[in-house]
Amino acid sequence: MRQSCHRLLEHQHAGGEEPPLYSPIDQISALPDHVGREAGAKLTRYAPAEEDEATLRELLLSLQRQVSVMSMNLSAKLDELQRGDRQLETTVALCEIRTQLQELTKSVESCQSEVSEVKRDMVAIKQELDTVQQVKEEIEELREYVDRLEEHSQRRKLRLLEQGLTFFLSYAILAAVLGMLQFGYNTGVINAPGRNIENFMKDVYKDRYGKDIHEDTVNRLYSIAVSIFAIGGMLGGFSGGMIANRFGRKGGLLLNNILGIGGASLMGFTKISHCYEMLFFGRFIIGVNCGLNTSLVPMYISEIAPLNLRGGLGTVNQLAVTVGLLLSQVLGIEQILGTDDGWPILLGLAVCPAILQLLLLPACPESPRYLLITRQWEEEARRALRRLRASNQVEEDIEEMRAEERAQQAEASISMRELLCSPTLRAPLLIGVVMQLSQQLSGINAVFYYSTSLFTSSGLTEESAKFATMGIGAIMVGMTLVSLPLMDRTGRRTLHLYGLGGMFIFSIFITISFLIKEMIDWMSYLSVVSTLSFVVFFAVGPGSIPWLITAELFSQGPRPSAMAIAVLVNWLANFVVGIGFPSMKALLENYTFLPFSVFLAIFWIFTYKKVPETKNKTFEEILALFRNSNGSVGGVVGRGRGGTATTTTATAALPDNRQRLTMGDRCACATSRAHQGRRQLLVSWTQASSRRPRLYHYHTTNVLN
Repeated sequence: MRQSCHRLLEHQHAGGEEPPLYSPIDQISALPDHVGREAGAKLTRYAPAEEDEATLRELLLSLQRQVSVMSMNLSAKLDELQRGDRQLETTVALCEIRTQLQELTKSVESCQSEVSEVKRDMVAIKQELDTVQQVKEEIEELREYVDRLEEHSQRRKLRLLEQGLTFFLSYAILAAVLGMLQFGYNTGVINAPGRNIENFMKDVYKDRYGKDIHEDTVNRLYSIAVSIFAIGGMLGGFSGGMIANRFGRKGGLLLNNILGIGGASLMGFTKISHCYEMLFFGRFIIGVNCGLNTSLVPMYISEIAPLNLRGGLGTVNQLAVTVGLLLSQVLGIEQILGTDDGWPILLGLAVCPAILQLLLLPACPESPRYLLITRQWEEEARRALRRLRASNQVEEDIEEMRAEERAQQAEASISMRELLCSPTLRAPLLIGVVMQLSQQLSGINAVFYYSTSLFTSSGLTEESAKFATMGIGAIMVGMTLVSLPLMDRTGRRTLHLYGLGGMFIFSIFITISFLIKEMIDWMSYLSVVSTLSFVVFFAVGPGSIPWLITAELFSQGPRPSAMAIAVLVNWLANFVVGIGFPSMKALLENYTFLPFSVFLAIFWIFTYKKVPETKNKTFEEILALFRNSNGSVGGVVGRGRGGTATTTTATAALPDNRQRLTMGDRCACATSRAHQGRRQLLVSWTQASSRRPRLYHYHTTNVLN
């Protein structure tokens, strides 16, 4: 370079022709343009995002502007060299040229480094695209697998729907529902001999204290005898889940009969002992027995019944209750046991269902679901199914139980507190509780406990009132038989809506008949007809469906705890009605049924809005209804707890920009309050086009707790 400059100066001093001074500068200027165009072309071709491409283009334009400025500076310096003769200025200019050339070289090297980084990013992006393609292929395989699984499940369900009623299944159901007959009998047995029991209490009080008891005190003592049964029922119902898990459904029923025999004996010997406290204690013990029955019997029947008969056989629970009611009302008339000497025998006859169940139930198998899922005794479960189905082909039932077992394992063990706090199980639990309340707060127990006095106050003679009470029991039995085939044909939800609607209408008629009974003589008969119609619609829907649907709404894991809570609520409402109705009747008089009308309207609206149809659905499908309605964050088509496929895409901020997430990592996402804290299995991450904060689209499948 120095020699070229010396030759240039010599040429100038010699006065010869000027050499092409701009050609080296033009070459210098052309170098970054060439490199910039090449780098720009490559970046345009490989850039993964608009932001990166814009940044690189700005860098190259800046480089080109810098080179242009340098070229202009060099041209100016050379012009000065042409006009000047001083060697010192030439040397300084050449040093400046050398410095600028070094800076230019560094800029070009930096540009080459940026291009190399872009190439490396392109390689990484290609690898990510290959991973995404692989994930897409896996998704397709999962989708095909889910389709095959659904087809297989549908075929299995069709085979389950073809199962019929066998002799041994009928025998097992008959033996089990004796517990519900016990419940019905003890619910209605206290009604007819009410006047006789009050006379007994007056005699005992006078013998003890030498004075007559006040009428209000007698009414209060009789209310205790009626309602303490419900207190025992609350205790028994709440402990039903624990008994069912520890001793089994069949084992719990067998042990429960000891309480039945003890409570019936105490009530039977009340008059001999001349102690009405024994009546209270006996009613409490038999209440515990009936509470356990209301929890264990529906659970046992729903678990042994085939899918297509589960609704109809579940209604057998209510049929047994109504038969028990009718039996207690028939035996309680004055011509049979409704006398001062006969009422202890009437109450003591509650020992019969307990003894009969102790004789019949040992020949029945334990619940196959309990044996397989809770105890893990597969061979015993197969043996029980072969006896119940009268066939060796029980694989469909075993597969359905295995699916429920997998769902239970996914749910993990469900305690009472977890059941109350679980978002997925909260909805079915609320439905189960409200269904139980719709049975008790409908006013039906006011009819069962106080129908005789109710009919008497409406204008009937005491004898006619007792026969009208018998009519209630007969109608309950007849309408329950009618509802047996309708349960699996019409559906639970539809029948419940019809029942609540009819009860609401006739509760209004009962109130009207009470208001104008004194003005029109025959209005007392309208009161009887309205009350009987009220009972008809109760038998169609609210009588049996709450017990059935509560057992259907839950899988094997949470079912005992859910049944315990539902039965506790049922008995608590039973107690409130039993203890509060006499006071409410005295306070409201002719408007006694108006609060029940309001409750019936509320329950009808709730059933219409919230209660799903469970007809011909497996426990797995019913659980999926609430899981889907609760919402889930998920992505790729994958199997949920019920084997159903879900596809969802969500967006969440990456917790740490330096964190690198790969397929299989777990992450916590909080796209909404419903999803907060839910663990997910990461399948793939791709950067979104959004600017800060950096957002990532991710696809996930649910990870079960």
